[in-house]
Amino acid sequence: MGHSGDLVVLGISVGLAIGILIASLVFFGIRWYRRHAKLKRGSNERSVTVLPIRTNGFNTSTDFSASLSNSIAVQAPEYHQKSSPSSWWSLHSKDRFASASGLPKYSYKDVQKATQNFTTILGEGSFGPVYKATMPTGGVAAIKVLASGSHQGEKEFHTEVCLLGRLHHRNLVNLIGYCVDKGQYMLIYEFMSNGSLATILYGEAEQGLSWDERLQIALDVSHGIEYLHEGAVPPVIHRDLKSANILLDQSMRAKVADFGLSKEEAFDGRNSGIKGTYGYIDPEYISTNKFTMKSDVYSFGVIIFELITAIHPHQNLMEYVNLAAMSPDGVDEILDKQLVGKCNIEEVRQLAKIAHKCLHKSPRKRPLMGEVTPAILKIKQRRLGKEDMMSMAEGDFSRIMSRIQEQHIELTKLAS
Repeated sequence: MGHSGDLVVLGISVGLAIGILIASLVFFGIRWYRRHAKLKRGSNERSVTVLPIRTNGFNTSTDFSASLSNSIAVQAPEYHQKSSPSSWWSLHSKDRFASASGLPKYSYKDVQKATQNFTTILGEGSFGPVYKATMPTGGVAAIKVLASGSHQGEKEFHTEVCLLGRLHHRNLVNLIGYCVDKGQYMLIYEFMSNGSLATILYGEAEQGLSWDERLQIALDVSHGIEYLHEGAVPPVIHRDLKSANILLDQSMRAKVADFGLSKEEAFDGRNSGIKGTYGYIDPEYISTNKFTMKSDVYSFGVIIFELITAIHPHQNLMEYVNLAAMSPDGVDEILDKQLVGKCNIEEVRQLAKIAHKCLHKSPRKRPLMGEVTPAILKIKQRRLGKEDMMSMAEGDFSRIMSRIQEQHIELTKLAS
């Protein structure tokens, strides 16, 4: 009887233990499921569909096929939240956005005062009007004001603030702040006193560019794009490189601007509508709808030929370039008249060779920007080396002549 009681107690204990084990497994299983579902939901919220569009026109960016269903989903930083096209800003806390971008936020009154009640207009871009401003610190800035009612412009605004808040390079235009107040969206940049490369090349002003300045501009722009492609983490594809988006400071040093169409190189594989500016768009991109770093390289090749010829892409630049490519020195025939007889023609030909490689029909055969920059730098270094040698030769000649004169004076004294 005692043995039977022990068996009953043992059976109850085993059953209780099994019950506790099953309950524990169920409990931890539910916790794991909820945690997994939460993480999955959070990762979905961190992807945002970006659909930047510009209005059509001369020197403006164009979206030839703007549909939300075809847009590219970019793996964005955590401060991006999933939103509808018309209300993306309403889902962002302004303070949270400011901390995410790391940029100072200015009030509407600050900007109004800095621009003398928006009377200091510099020009009109695809984003909206641009004003010259004297900031409270005393520095001079350029303020781009988003045209009212442009939801797509708001997205470009968002892209620029988020990207330029973390991208810093001497050949990228520095974004020093922004304003979101009274329904207005404004970007505050460092002031580039000589305006855009397009304005210098094609404007009515008599101010021109020397060959030295053009070669340096090509090198500056190359450095900027190389940083975007190979220095930024993750890499950034600009997608709208053109002479109008190359700005020049008081020393004619160039910086890349306008990142409204830019993308981090982390796509989900879906295609987007064709975006960019006519004349600078990679033909391969048009046929495949796939924009890569090599598409930026193509656009840079076009900019190099603009520097050489001062012919705008809308004025059949590529037709002239293709004709010139038929002979080794064909670029001599399309050289900007302002440079004829005022530049080293061999340097022009070398730079044109680099541009031709950037414009190769096959993207795979185009160089990386990390290869383009040293090639341009080499042209500059060769010339500086020659100048140093000439300078040394002139110095030696001067010393020899000085020595001859001294000896002549000594002989004269002895003779007397």
